[in-house]
Amino acid sequence: MKWFKSNNWSLALLPAFLFTFCLVVYGLFMAAQESVTTLNGFSLDAYKNIFDNEAFLESLTYSLRIAFVSTVLSLVLGLLLTKFLFETLNNHLARTVVWLPMLFPHFVWGYMMILLFSQTGWFSTMLHAMSIIDSPDQFPVLTNDRYGIGIILTYTLKEIPFVVLMLLPVYAQLNRDLPNVVMTLGGNKWHVFKTVEWPWLFPVLMEAGLIVFAFILAAFEVPYLLGTTYPKMVSVLAYEWFYQGDWSKRPESFAVMMTVTAIIFGLLIILLSLVSRSRYRMMKGNGM
Repeated sequence: MKWFKSNNWSLALLPAFLFTFCLVVYGLFMAAQESVTTLNGFSLDAYKNIFDNEAFLESLTYSLRIAFVSTVLSLVLGLLLTKFLFETLNNHLARTVVWLPMLFPHFVWGYMMILLFSQTGWFSTMLHAMSIIDSPDQFPVLTNDRYGIGIILTYTLKEIPFVVLMLLPVYAQLNRDLPNVVMTLGGNKWHVFKTVEWPWLFPVLMEAGLIVFAFILAAFEVPYLLGTTYPKMVSVLAYEWFYQGDWSKRPESFAVMMTVTAIIFGLLIILLSLVSRSRYRMMKGNGM
């Protein structure tokens, strides 16, 4: 009772916590159960089958590559944007412009990429009208391509505002006197970034990176809209296996998504081990 009296704020969060926890745990439990259930009872054949399936392995490699490249580009560009435009972003209008892409759903952003960057899109038509290219089909294939360029572009442009949103509070709380101290001791801008900014940016960047990576790895709508027929991202492959006529593929569909969940969970454990000390220092405000 004493604990509840001193932490009564936790009661306000309890309904949301229980709802989220039950929804996620129940979903994971049902997916895990379906992945090991066959007509003959319990079996791990679904997991064995997908790791013997070349289409799944290529799909997993393709998905990890796209998620990794999109995440790294989002973090780097978001960091550069925040670092060099921090003073400008203090203006409410400037922040609104930067965060504007977050207002659009991902499938809308993907559809805009088709309208702009496909070989029948706005840029190819404009370049053809300006006689820079002889015909629209000479425009580079940037959507529905086998390298996932359209998917990477879509997620990079869509997630940069999220990274800026995560990094702005870090820059706002940095001690403005510390860079002057480093400069006085003979340091340059790189030394300022390395010794003053990076220790506080690192945990936030890692957490934002994991969120973006996990979202992209498990996303469906943009890969379905901008992807190719082969290889597919794992979410599209799982969807097709689930809804095709052969019901024997359904356990394998659940096994695919459980494998993706295991990858994300493994990355979460690694991240927590890397940033726990830095996060603790940030919470205590040590050195700020």
